[in-house]
Amino acid sequence: MLRTPAHPIDPLFLRRWSPRAMSGAPLARAQLLTLLEAARWAPSGGNGQPWRFACGLAGTPPFERLLATLEPGNRAWCVRAGALVLVCARVVREDGKPAPTAPFDAGAAWMALALQGTISGLVVHAMAGFDHEAARAAVALPAGLEPQAMVAVGLPGRLEDLPEKLRAREQPSDRLPLEALILPDPE
Repeated sequence: MLRTPAHPIDPLFLRRWSPRAMSGAPLARAQLLTLLEAARWAPSGGNGQPWRFACGLAGTPPFERLLATLEPGNRAWCVRAGALVLVCARVVREDGKPAPTAPFDAGAAWMALALQGTISGLVVHAMAGFDHEAARAAVALPAGLEPQAMVAVGLPGRLEDLPEKLRAREQPSDRLPLEALILPDPE
């Protein structure tokens, strides 16, 4: 599918999508750290930087614990990921006050990670299909941190290695027209 913007944007935004086909090759720790470094530089309200990441490289116990929290449909293709990353938001600040924009800020960090993955030629796919409480337990998440999304990262793989029912979906998706996303001015 050819992705065409309605207005001029950097091609990086069109190249970024969420494939599932991964090679099964381990991801190097340095590659994962590069993605997390990009996320570190995301903007945040009051420079609070409320995002936190729990990571597991393929072939390690943390990876297996995170993998076990995925819904079966996601687990079927994530077994070939090189790493899994649990994106969390610190929803309670260190002073004990709520941090209501922490999930928004964690989303900005996720986008920075995703764009760096695209630049690096990696597959980066975020998902909500996991057991949040099981993930919390799997990584011993401290109080005040809330799981937001699980991200599978890996080297690109072959379409044939995906479960058959996912193969047709393995292409960039389009977006709603911009006009559908902008609320009309109130009268």
